[in-house]
Amino acid sequence: MTSGKSTIGPILANVLGWDFYDLDKSIEEEYGKTIVEIFNELGEEKFRQIENEFLRKYSQLDEVIIALGGGTIASEKNIELMQKTGKIIYLRATPEMIYKRIKNKIDRPLFRDLVLGESAPEDFIKRINDLLEKREKYYNKADIILDTDNRPVGITVDKLAKLIKRFIYE
Repeated sequence: MTSGKSTIGPILANVLGWDFYDLDKSIEEEYGKTIVEIFNELGEEKFRQIENEFLRKYSQLDEVIIALGGGTIASEKNIELMQKTGKIIYLRATPEMIYKRIKNKIDRPLFRDLVLGESAPEDFIKRINDLLEKREKYYNKADIILDTDNRPVGITVDKLAKLIKRFIYE
């Protein structure tokens, strides 16, 4: 979450000449609602089912970059699907950097109450750490792990393009 997927993804896809899909944006467009609204109305379990359906659809395509929501990978069936159909890239950010990027955003269902409640930074960082600890075992299954803190977008895109090309031509 807030690691740069929605910024880096389209640029990387353009460099590679591929298509780009943002899973959350695609779901929002299809349902005509924000992720927060879908989450609140249908619950997390139903949202995760919808997310899996979209991931299945896009995973069947060739030469695509798919930006996932932070929780998409926290599912064994999603990981298995991604491992069968492509490569997983984890854009890693520290909890402190995530906090800086998320502290005023109300479009994040798992952090909305902290933003609206004007919580202290340490409360945010604790929740971010807790969430990362729960998801880390999934995130670490990525084929490529790249730190994004204080790294210019262009350098990140160049590095990823080279790594992806290496996978393609192996």
